[in-house]
Amino acid sequence: MTIAVLRLPRALRLLPLAVLLATGTVLSAGPAPGQEPPATVSPSAGDPTAAPPVVLRGAGGDAWTFEKAVEGTARSACESVLLRSPAGTVPAWRLGERFGGEVPLAEGANPVTAVCVAGGVETASAPQTWTLRLADRPRAWVRTGVAGSVIRLDAGRSEPSPGRAAPIVEWRWAARPGNPAPLAIPDGAGPALELPTPAADGEYQVGLSVTDALGRTDEAVGTFRVAGGRPVEVDLMRERPSWTEGAVVYGVVPSLFGPRGLPDVTARLDEIAELGASVLWLAPVNSAPPGDFGYAVTDHFSLRPEAGTEEDLRTLVREAHARGMRVIMDFVPNHAADGHPYWLDAQARGPDSPYAGYFDRQQPYYFTWQNLRNLDYDQPEVRRYMLEAFTRWVREFDIDGFRVDVAWGVRERAPEFWPEWRAALKRIKPDLLLLAEASARDPHYVGNGFDAAYDWTAELGQWAWHDAFGAGVPTPRKLRAALDVPGATPVGQVMRFINNNDTGPRFVTRHGPGRTRVAAALLMTLPGLPLVYTGDEVGAEYEPYKGPRPLNWVDRHGLRAHYRRLIALRASDPALRGPGLRLAEASPDDRVLAYWRLGPAPGQERLVLLNFGDRPVRARLAADGWRGTGFRDLMNEGVVVVDPAAPAVDLPAFGIRILAPDAADQEGP
Repeated sequence: MTIAVLRLPRALRLLPLAVLLATGTVLSAGPAPGQEPPATVSPSAGDPTAAPPVVLRGAGGDAWTFEKAVEGTARSACESVLLRSPAGTVPAWRLGERFGGEVPLAEGANPVTAVCVAGGVETASAPQTWTLRLADRPRAWVRTGVAGSVIRLDAGRSEPSPGRAAPIVEWRWAARPGNPAPLAIPDGAGPALELPTPAADGEYQVGLSVTDALGRTDEAVGTFRVAGGRPVEVDLMRERPSWTEGAVVYGVVPSLFGPRGLPDVTARLDEIAELGASVLWLAPVNSAPPGDFGYAVTDHFSLRPEAGTEEDLRTLVREAHARGMRVIMDFVPNHAADGHPYWLDAQARGPDSPYAGYFDRQQPYYFTWQNLRNLDYDQPEVRRYMLEAFTRWVREFDIDGFRVDVAWGVRERAPEFWPEWRAALKRIKPDLLLLAEASARDPHYVGNGFDAAYDWTAELGQWAWHDAFGAGVPTPRKLRAALDVPGATPVGQVMRFINNNDTGPRFVTRHGPGRTRVAAALLMTLPGLPLVYTGDEVGAEYEPYKGPRPLNWVDRHGLRAHYRRLIALRASDPALRGPGLRLAEASPDDRVLAYWRLGPAPGQERLVLLNFGDRPVRARLAADGWRGTGFRDLMNEGVVVVDPAAPAVDLPAFGIRILAPDAADQEGP
């Protein structure tokens, strides 16, 4: 008995068989095993003026799945219709003159034809060519577990190639560079590896390479932590990378560094490293129209020529890593520009375009961004397209993370995508930084894919400190309200800034150098990820979206040394780089902001006092809980004496004090 395995489109697979028969659907199968297939003729055989018996609808294009749904029409004389590609032949479903099915694809170009079988003769349609943009290879996964003092790494979740499947026959494990201590990994460990607890505390990474019977390979990375001499599992779906504690982000607009773009950034890496920044955030460098800042992406897989070449990017990443800095890309998954080839094809060919379904029709764009067309994340090919785009920059360029543009938009339309995306990226580089352009007032993001989010209000794009610094505004009161938000993202997972690409004229332009110095101190002494944007450290004045040009890097206000001092204090002091924060009562509260930064142990707390006024002030603080009288001023390298019965501290105009108890028995409330 011959059993034909039939492949139906997803919509028809959900219908009962009785419904398919009642609607006239014909289920066609190919020849039985061992049976010779009928002869195939081209559509032009016989009468050249006759309409072909079978026609595929539309044309080919890029494919992002290993099966491509195709449709067409066939004459009633066709006893069955087959779909044929280099990867195989499958029977089509029939519904009147319509037919369709999911044809398997092989990596690369695939001529696909529909074949009418009638009277023992096969007649093929004109071909479509589908180019499968995915590599057909196995997929490595590492599970990590801890049992007592033993760390177990397991490759059992690894998957065979999704196209031409073959069993995985080889597993290779290797310690990744930069581990705190050596790992003794035996050769030929197989799909499971057990390790004793390493000698030093810290985070460890172990690479896995799997190879299948056809010689195709893939790599993944497992991670674990040793704390207090004991191994600990790392929850990659919840925990942020440990290196982000104390990190300082430097936002880079390549065109502002010089006409060469990325090479001009590389030339200034020593200056950025000397400032103390530990992360470079590259403004969008993917292909976009000339003159666009970069968010109108026309190809997520390539670089815009103005930014530089791929080798320029590799050089930048390599040189940054050599200086202990990480590099994250500004990436744009929410949309494609109206100049993207897929959008142009969809506009030109309508429903016959293979990309017609790639774009969201219910929410086609946001705000007035009609040139930025939202992608439809209900489509599997869109998801795979974007996962492959992100993955390319990690695998091929060693990128350390992403600032994700309009992360809120994808969450609004397809909230389940971000956890899927995080798992796909973290399997190949567990310590990536994933930063959402979305409000940290909503804790959803750090629980569903991201390590940090923006210091916005609940209103999209509105800076939490947007109305705190104007003339006549009681700045400290506004800042206290912005900092005291119950139920928001944990304070250590908020990206804070006084400038970024969307804040228009620079802070120093709007508020002057004195207030800029105090705002920079606020930025560097709060929990979270502080951002220094291109030229902040020299008081550069420009607007990012208005004709960027190379900056004048002359430090007119002496801000570089100020930033360097603040960043160095943050890096060296556990309280300043940790998550502990407690607001303190201080008067006059329209000029002075005060807060405690809580260290990991008693006596390590720091009191930060900021005068946002242009006149000296005596800041009075609540007396409850004060002990001792002497404090070291870490910012100004002096000693401050405080009366615990009536604590008060003098601050100069635009003054900054960071006070540390001078003895173990002195601590704040």
